[in-house]
Amino acid sequence: MPELPEVETIRRGLEPILVGRQIMDVVISNEKSFHGSSEDIKQFIVGSTIKNIRRRAKVLMIDLSTDYSLVLHLKMTGQIILRGAENWAGGHPNESFVDDLPNTSTRVYFVLDDGAKLFFNDQRKFGWIKLLPTITIDELEFISKLGPEPLIGHPAKEFLTRVRRRNNTTIKAAILDQSVVAGIGNIYADEALWLAKIHPETRVRDLTDSQLASILKGAITAMTTSIESGGSSMQNYVKADGSRGNYLDLFVNVFRREGLACPRCGTIIEKIRVAGRGTHICPVCQQPPKSL
Repeated sequence: MPELPEVETIRRGLEPILVGRQIMDVVISNEKSFHGSSEDIKQFIVGSTIKNIRRRAKVLMIDLSTDYSLVLHLKMTGQIILRGAENWAGGHPNESFVDDLPNTSTRVYFVLDDGAKLFFNDQRKFGWIKLLPTITIDELEFISKLGPEPLIGHPAKEFLTRVRRRNNTTIKAAILDQSVVAGIGNIYADEALWLAKIHPETRVRDLTDSQLASILKGAITAMTTSIESGGSSMQNYVKADGSRGNYLDLFVNVFRREGLACPRCGTIIEKIRVAGRGTHICPVCQQPPKSL
């Protein structure tokens, strides 16, 4: 599943090529992938203009001139592909980036004013698009429970309040909890904890506010670096123009680097399991808590 920086790179890639364009038609080939009635499609999508493209955590939102929005989650194998005078692609990379479309993985596509088509493809059918009044998006259950955005505003105070509610859990489990902070997944949790020199099995209660703030700062640093480099280059996600991000090649410090030297102290990086997830640490930089 894409993490926040991957979704943000897709958002930034789509924004300049979609905003201001008009949607003339919607074609749905898999009803489970699109949530919205045929009446609402005719009234609120067809003929509308794309006003804005936003992101909340790992979800994209395409705001329309009708005051409705398309809320989109790529999940594991989702793709957004534009075909027309200019071609763009983002999401799970496979032959659909270059094949004729629609194909067997196409679930929904939108016909734009110049005849270009915006495809939502999804091999495994876990992704979805929902048509909703823009004003109601924040009321969605999974949206309303999200913690602060790490890259927007000043999230530290709210983060500290929320993470302290998880005092008895490990810090890695806490920062993976989307109700504590939005958008952090396994890659950036490992990177944030390494940058803060905190062992992932440390209990939240055993960390000072200063240490917790340093973890959030580490997550922001790792995510910002990833976005600037185009997002991670995991096998699943690429940039909105179809090129691969290079974060994992150039900028990660511990994630998936087990057996290699820690870039800070030279100790061999280890892989352990924390919060049910493969976790990468430097055993010297990140000393285990005394209770272990």
